Amino acid sequence: MTTAFFSKNLRFVAAFILLGTSAVLSAADRKFSTSTSLSTEARTLIQLLEQAHFNRDAVKSSDYTEVISAYMGDLDGQRLFFLASDKSEFEKKYGNTVYENASFLGNIDAAYQIYATYETHATARINWVFDELKKDFDLTTDATYRTDRTKADWPSNPANADELWHTRLKFELVAELLNKKPIEEAKKTVRKRYEQMLKSLSETEGRDLAEIYLGCIARLYDPHSTYFSPETFEEFGIQMKLQLVGIGAMLAMEDDNCIVKELVPGGPADLGRQLRPNDRIISVGQAGAEPVEVIGMKLRKVVEMIRGEKGSQVHLFIQPADATDPSARRTIIITRDVVKLNSQRAHAAIFQVPAADNVPRPLGVITLPTFYGPAADGDTDSDGGKTGATQDIARLIGKLKEAGIDGLVLDLRRNGGGYLNEAIDLAGLFIKSGPVVQVKDYTGSIQIDGDKSSAIAYTGPLAVLVDRFSASASEIVAGALQNYGRAIVIGDTSTHGKGTVQTVMEMKNISRLLANSPAKTGAAKITIQKFYLPGGASTQLKGVVPDIVLPSIEDYLPIGEASLPHALIWDQIPTSFFDGSLLEPKVLSPLRRASLERQNTLEEFDYLRRNIDWFKLRLEAQKLVSLNLDNRQKQKAADAEFRKTMKAERDRLAANDFGFKEYRLGPPPSPRIKAPKKDDDEGDDTETAAEENQSYPKLDIHLREAFRVIVDAMELGKSRDFTDAAKLPLTAKSKS
Repeated sequence: MTTAFFSKNLRFVAAFILLGTSAVLSAADRKFSTSTSLSTEARTLIQLLEQAHFNRDAVKSSDYTEVISAYMGDLDGQRLFFLASDKSEFEKKYGNTVYENASFLGNIDAAYQIYATYETHATARINWVFDELKKDFDLTTDATYRTDRTKADWPSNPANADELWHTRLKFELVAELLNKKPIEEAKKTVRKRYEQMLKSLSETEGRDLAEIYLGCIARLYDPHSTYFSPETFEEFGIQMKLQLVGIGAMLAMEDDNCIVKELVPGGPADLGRQLRPNDRIISVGQAGAEPVEVIGMKLRKVVEMIRGEKGSQVHLFIQPADATDPSARRTIIITRDVVKLNSQRAHAAIFQVPAADNVPRPLGVITLPTFYGPAADGDTDSDGGKTGATQDIARLIGKLKEAGIDGLVLDLRRNGGGYLNEAIDLAGLFIKSGPVVQVKDYTGSIQIDGDKSSAIAYTGPLAVLVDRFSASASEIVAGALQNYGRAIVIGDTSTHGKGTVQTVMEMKNISRLLANSPAKTGAAKITIQKFYLPGGASTQLKGVVPDIVLPSIEDYLPIGEASLPHALIWDQIPTSFFDGSLLEPKVLSPLRRASLERQNTLEEFDYLRRNIDWFKLRLEAQKLVSLNLDNRQKQKAADAEFRKTMKAERDRLAANDFGFKEYRLGPPPSPRIKAPKKDDDEGDDTETAAEENQSYPKLDIHLREAFRVIVDAMELGKSRDFTDAAKLPLTAKSKS
């Protein structure tokens, strides 16, 4: 197979992260081995990685030894079942032959043999747990448990493993007791959890293990490359077409936990605003039925439980991603539906923002959840139109200009990307013409894509609002407008940092041997290109660094490309030729000073900092969690009191929110359904919490500050140094 062959057959798709499931347990008497077709797929995968991956020259055959520890980590993410001696034995036995076996022989039997040991340990340990749960537990000691053991060592011997598991069981029981369960019910809940793991033992198939093992090989090259089993590839196709009737969430299994990886913009979960990325799903229930705990369950089975008929409801019991107490739980209800274009479309509003002369300034905001293309499912707007993101935003700009806005904020927070052509065209709404993005492939060839139209939809003061969830296409738009000096970028310390392009290729379309086989084949998702801004800087890893940084809890969460193993490096290529430059210090400096002064004096920023400081302290404290029930109950009460105080403070500050009028191209989203709040539900009272059935939440501090920065820019433009609008880069040089 040649490089030319791969180049000819590359097919680009949206970059959804769909991680393979963590393997769980299987029946002890089953033996797995590498089938003929799987052997061909393994060889084909490595040929793809070595010939077509962007990072192909950086990975050597000797690096494949890392697959053993990575595979063990995927099986046993919390380092609970394997022993340190297992790791030494596996690395000695298989480490130096991973590459040769997989690439030349197509043999991945090491995956099955390592799993057999895991299976034996896990089965024995679960039976040990059943016996231990019959005993009494002392929950009055000063012992602690490390909640995140993903980077810890495996136990050195069986005695150390027993000690670890004693603390583990206490940790689990305390979590249940804190949710107001009596001790016997808590024990039953924990037992059910391990019964589910034991049941999953018999459901694990060879394909599941192959997917994990080959995925570990692919992720040596970068975190977004992986291998899809035939079943996962079929699921990926369903997700890509957005034809699934469910909640609109991308899920993955990590350490036997079901994690929300992404919310599909416009889907029921996204519109409900109660489920967030990185939330952990504990159990799933149907209306009128007892919820089923899903810890340790196969991902496909969890997905089946969450799917259902359109209009039906699913009850999710979750652990919030930003919860500072590992025992925190919350119940939400989501009504199943299909994703509709009108639900994920851009929408806008005009806010009345106070200025220095006490005369409110009408400032617009356009919120874009994703870079979508024209509807393909018959979904239309109120005028019968079927448009993409750029056309929608152009129409919204027209409405806002007719209403007389003085400035505009483009809100790209939580926008994970989408169609590249939409990002290019959207940036073109604000610049005369020129390069928007540079794309480099694995051969080193660079292609420049840009706006070819000289027309500008909006020439006034412009800010782009971003956060750590702004990724891919969002970073291209924010970075390009920053490069041109066309907008001031405001937000978290950086955007997500995903500056790569993936393609998905089905194995039977690559291998002639597989093409002639009637069996279903898997697929490979590999990274083949990298994004660069007009000025030559990559958006990879570092993302886009805002001109004005605002305090944010998100900066302390494990969000972003930099937190992923084997992430590609940040680098630069030569600048493209474009008519623009970064904002000059004489523009940025006064805007930064004014914003920093507000951050140091306004009550809302004091409120925000107190939330962040509390979150940081609690996050650090929860690395080692007390197993003393009385201490944990006192801490939980103190946390609840703090959240109650902060909620009252937020409501008080929100009384000064700017008034606004909303503009939509389609009907407003349906009212969300919220589960009745239970006493043991951890409240969600941070500054990012959206209000019920409201597009713009109370006390959106970052949006409020973005508006103030625009007002500052307008005042700056009146000074003697900026009497000519062309000298103020926040305003385009050409008139629309």
